[in-house]
Amino acid sequence: MTFRLYDTATREVHDFVPLEEGKVGLYVCGLTVQSEPHVGHVRSGVNFDVLQRWLRHLGYDVTFIRNVTDIDDKILIKSAEQGRPWYNLAYAMYRELDKAYTALNVAPPTYEPAATGHVPEMIELIAELIGRGHAYAAEDGSGDVYFDVRSWPSYGELTHQGIDDMEPAADADPRGKRDPRDFALWKGWKKESEPETAAWPSPWGPGRPGWHIECSAMAGKYLGHAFDIHGGGVDLRFPHHENEQAQSRAAGRPFATYWMHNAWITTSGEKMSKSLGNSLTIPAVLAKYRGIELRYYLVAAHYRSHVEFSFEALDEAVVGFRRVEAFLERAAEVLGEVPDDGVLCAEFIEAMDNDLGTPGAVAAIHDVVREGNKLIAGGDSAALRGNAASVRAMLDILGLDPADPAWGGHSGGTPDDKLKAAVDALVAGLLEERAQAREAKDWARADAIRDQIKQAGIEVTDTPTGPTWTVS
Repeated sequence: MTFRLYDTATREVHDFVPLEEGKVGLYVCGLTVQSEPHVGHVRSGVNFDVLQRWLRHLGYDVTFIRNVTDIDDKILIKSAEQGRPWYNLAYAMYRELDKAYTALNVAPPTYEPAATGHVPEMIELIAELIGRGHAYAAEDGSGDVYFDVRSWPSYGELTHQGIDDMEPAADADPRGKRDPRDFALWKGWKKESEPETAAWPSPWGPGRPGWHIECSAMAGKYLGHAFDIHGGGVDLRFPHHENEQAQSRAAGRPFATYWMHNAWITTSGEKMSKSLGNSLTIPAVLAKYRGIELRYYLVAAHYRSHVEFSFEALDEAVVGFRRVEAFLERAAEVLGEVPDDGVLCAEFIEAMDNDLGTPGAVAAIHDVVREGNKLIAGGDSAALRGNAASVRAMLDILGLDPADPAWGGHSGGTPDDKLKAAVDALVAGLLEERAQAREAKDWARADAIRDQIKQAGIEVTDTPTGPTWTVS
């Protein structure tokens, strides 16, 4: 089966055909580093990490660029509120983001450009747009430069909107605009309210780039004027990605062939964000769960499906992952070592080739684990070795192999975490045996396992999604 993906621009699933055979150019909008990353922030990082892993597995040479926006209105406002330089806030939050990605085994991209390091490229692109008649400097003396949306007839094609149906752009003072929907390419320095360090020289006076021009310039520098896939969160479709595409194509640059957007993580039906006060920072979540468990929770949902976050749902995901982890540990006890050169099962490949269908891929892993648990009773065998190796290979594609050095060989965590993980794995193994005994209607064996668990001070509760346990 050919790898197929959903293109946001056409709203259809297409066979993936790269511009250059054997190579893929992938650009993903990274975060604006204004605050500590939360679970909603890192979903995009995890989702597109799985994408690059799958593309590399398919044999593509992937150039993956994920930017960092380190100058922005929000950064300037928050740094002023905190009484610290804007660049200090941006750098500190960038380091927190990097820690979060590392904790969830998000492999680094080919390069991670920062907006402040590419101002010359942005100025060059803005000048080109002015020269082509698609941008203009405001006549109010502000130093602002705007993209003229009515000069580009295709504006709105990404999100299938007409210009007259759009709300006015809110990224700059409207007084200097020809049309309220025109968006800022360059923001003149407001010396009364903004630090001098937040301004760069330009032909239109000192100032800083608008948000949208940053990604067009950085994508073009590292991937060329035409590249394969542009990704990001679904909330970026408009205005950010619509504006990126318009300004890039207006400058004669074909830009992205396919657009991919991951859905939100919500809490109480609302997008998880700092402004709503319902965010869950990564350090706070990792104080209760291992990084590999949080990653499993994020991977188990399809990247285009909205996820309603709850600790109950995360707990259920943890139980599911520990069943897989327990199987590998039990298999290692029988085999001595589980090889890492396994063959992916057909169901896993089919799911991943179908628009990165990670829910089906995770289900395929559990199916193979169930077969493996039955093989363990027969001792060391080629069948068990192949089965366990396949599980490891599939987990590796998803960034979830417990033996990956990125997890420290033990799925990450402190010594207490490791002890908890070991107990979890042992209990999960017993629960799997109990499930098999009940399936075989061997009630005596099932009750004996239950009593064994209870004598260890562990209370088991059967739920519709499987058994859970707590220390009684």
